[in-house]
Amino acid sequence: MARKYSSPISYRLREIPVGHITVWRDAQARRLDRDGIAELARSIKNEGLQNPPMVQKNGKDSYLLMSGQRRLAALKRLGAKKIPVLLLTNSTRYDLEDAKAASVVENLHRNRMSTKDMAAACVFLSESVGRSKAAKSLGISPQTLRKYLGFAAVPDRLRQFVPGELSRDDCVRLYHAVPSVTKAVSVAERIIPLDRKLRRAYLKALGRSPKSSHPKLLKKAKAGLLQQRVAIQLTKGNARKLRSLAAKRGTDVAEMADEIVSGYLKRK
Repeated sequence: MARKYSSPISYRLREIPVGHITVWRDAQARRLDRDGIAELARSIKNEGLQNPPMVQKNGKDSYLLMSGQRRLAALKRLGAKKIPVLLLTNSTRYDLEDAKAASVVENLHRNRMSTKDMAAACVFLSESVGRSKAAKSLGISPQTLRKYLGFAAVPDRLRQFVPGELSRDDCVRLYHAVPSVTKAVSVAERIIPLDRKLRRAYLKALGRSPKSSHPKLLKKAKAGLLQQRVAIQLTKGNARKLRSLAAKRGTDVAEMADEIVSGYLKRK
């Protein structure tokens, strides 16, 4: 996480009672991998604590956890009464939003996150510190963040069309293509009367050319539906790979296959 200080981070190594450490409220609600905590506890027991949790003063006999939630949980599992900590000095204190981001990002860099876990982390961070700061903390663009957030990122003005007039997928596709809520609502009102297949083709064309006019997009969508469909017989192994790629991209298998074939033909 990028964070600028007027001076380098400074801290003191202290030993404090576990009961004096407070975990910020949002982090308390976060699920921790029990098996991972148990494994970490065994490692600390056998090899010692290599990297103490970081805390900062939060009042008399009270310290707020900045990073190291898993380590703290492992130490509690071992029954530790007092633990070593890195106590931030006043000159390099975190604000609470930075603390929230630091804790989540720490876990992201520690593990090779699955798409599902990454999406959950994006939702957690966005709700905790806001989408702009979440994207910066994770080192991803706002567009990539929106893709991970999926329907959770869609504004209420667009959500109102679900499920009666638009599907969740249609709503997400529209917002990805047109981040301006006012414009997205206008597009939604235009495509609601279209049948499902034509609407999907329209959104696909919109994703490729978001600045095109409605008549041009409608023309492209109709032309796309007239294209010949080709059935491809895949081996079981390739079918699994295709499903896996589609899941990682957050799209369906048919669109993933279309993207692969289109990319291949363009290179020829």
